[in-house]
Amino acid sequence: MDYSQLDSLFHPSSIAMVGASPDPANSFMLKIMLRHGFREKIYPVNSIGSEVLGLKAYTSVKEIPDPVDYAFLQVSAKAITQVIRDCAAKKVKLATVFTAGFGESEIEGGGKLEQELADAAHQGGVRLLGPNCMGFYCPAVHLTFASEFPQESGPVGVLCQSGGNSMQLVRAAAHRGIRFSKVVSYGNAADINESDLMEYFARDSETRVIIAYIEGVREGRRFSEVLRATARLKPVIVLKGGRNEVGAVAALSHTGSLAGSAEVWDSLLKQANTLQTHSVDECVDVALALLFMRPPSSRKVAIVGLGGGAAVLAADDCHDAGLVLPPLHEETKQTLRKVTREAGKIFKNPVDLSDMFAFPSEIGHCVKVVGSWTGADLLIIHFGLEVGPLVMGQKRVDPLAEAIMGAVREVGKPTALVVYAAYCDDASQALLKVQRMCSEASVPFYPSIQRAISAIGKVINYYQNQ
Repeated sequence: MDYSQLDSLFHPSSIAMVGASPDPANSFMLKIMLRHGFREKIYPVNSIGSEVLGLKAYTSVKEIPDPVDYAFLQVSAKAITQVIRDCAAKKVKLATVFTAGFGESEIEGGGKLEQELADAAHQGGVRLLGPNCMGFYCPAVHLTFASEFPQESGPVGVLCQSGGNSMQLVRAAAHRGIRFSKVVSYGNAADINESDLMEYFARDSETRVIIAYIEGVREGRRFSEVLRATARLKPVIVLKGGRNEVGAVAALSHTGSLAGSAEVWDSLLKQANTLQTHSVDECVDVALALLFMRPPSSRKVAIVGLGGGAAVLAADDCHDAGLVLPPLHEETKQTLRKVTREAGKIFKNPVDLSDMFAFPSEIGHCVKVVGSWTGADLLIIHFGLEVGPLVMGQKRVDPLAEAIMGAVREVGKPTALVVYAAYCDDASQALLKVQRMCSEASVPFYPSIQRAISAIGKVINYYQNQ
C-alpha cells in the first residue's frame, strides 16, 4: 500500500460521524472525540438530522456541504453498504466500520455482507478499516477512539486486530510512560489489513517500535515477507492470538480470522527476529526495555534489592532468561562493607540490603557502588513494599525512591527498577508514585522481578540476533 496515501488518511481535516444521534448509546464516540480536542470539522449524520451535542446533523453524508475526509460508521450491518456508497459519492477517503455482525458472526449471511461491503468500498475508491473495529488513534491530530488516551505523541506504533486489546494496551502502556505515534484497530480486515499496516509503520518516521496483535492474516506469503523486511528496520513486538485450538476457535468468532498453525507462527516470528510475547502486559514490558534502556553490551547483570527470597528467585529468573550474574569483585565487596552498618556482612550478586530499608541514603550509596562496578553491564534494583513486618507507605517509600533514582542518574548504566505491592492500599499508592517517577525519568519500571528479567532477556536476544 502506498505510504503517503495511508499517512494522509490518518490526518483527516473533517469527519462524518454516521449513526451519531441524540441517544447517548449512539453519541458516545462523538463525545469522546470532542473531549479529546479534535480541532477540525465534525459532522453528525443520522436518519432524522437531529442536532447532536450542539453540532448540526445531516440525514446523509452526501448532504454535508463541505468535503469529508473520514467517516466513522456506527449503523446497522445491513445499512452499511449503502452508507459506503454515499461515502464514495462524497469522495470520502477512509471509513471505519465500527459495526459488527459480518464475517466474524454466526449470523447467516454475515460473510456475504462483508464481501458486499468490501466490494462497494473498492468500487467507490473508499479505503476501509474493519468492519468490527475501533478505527485509529492519532495524538498528533487529537483523534481517538477511547477516553483518557494521552494527547502527547510518542514513538510506538500499534496494529491491533482487537479493539478491546488495543484499548487495554494503550492504557497499560500510558500508565508506565509510553506514548504512541498511531494505534490502529482493524478488526476483520476486509480491506486495509495487517500487511498494509506493517508496511506503513516500517516507513513511518514517527514510529521507532511496532507492536502487533494478530489473530490471523489475509495474505500469508505477503505478510511473511513484509514482517521480515520490517523487523530488519525496527523492533517488532508480536502478540499472536489463537495460538492453540481453543484460542483459534475464539479468534474465528471474534474477527473471522483463521489463526493458523502455532508451529508455523513460532517459526516465522523467530526467523524474522521479532520479539514474541504472550500477553498485553508483556508487550508493554518489552517496549519499555526497548525505549527506556540503552542496549546493554552484554548479558552480565548486577541485582541490588531488599529481600533475600526475592533475590533467590531473581537468580533463577536470570538463569531462565539467559542472563549472567557474575560474582562481585573483592574490591566492590570491601567498599560495600565500609558503607553499610553490618561490617561482617557477605555480599554476593544479587546483593541483599534487607536490613537497611530505614536508611535510604546508604541504600543509594550501595546502588552507586554496585552500579559503578565494571563487572556487569546492566543493573536491576528491586524492593517490595509488603514483604516485611511493616508495610511501607508513602512516607517511607518517597525518600527511598528518591535516593535510588538519584543513584541511577549518577551511574548512567542501563537500569530497571522493580517495585512490588499488591495487597495493601498504602503500599499500592506508594508504588504508583514510584512508577510515575520512573516514567518521568525514562527508567523502565516493572511490578515484578520475573517480568523485568523476562523482558530484558528478550530485548538482549533481539539486539544480539540483529
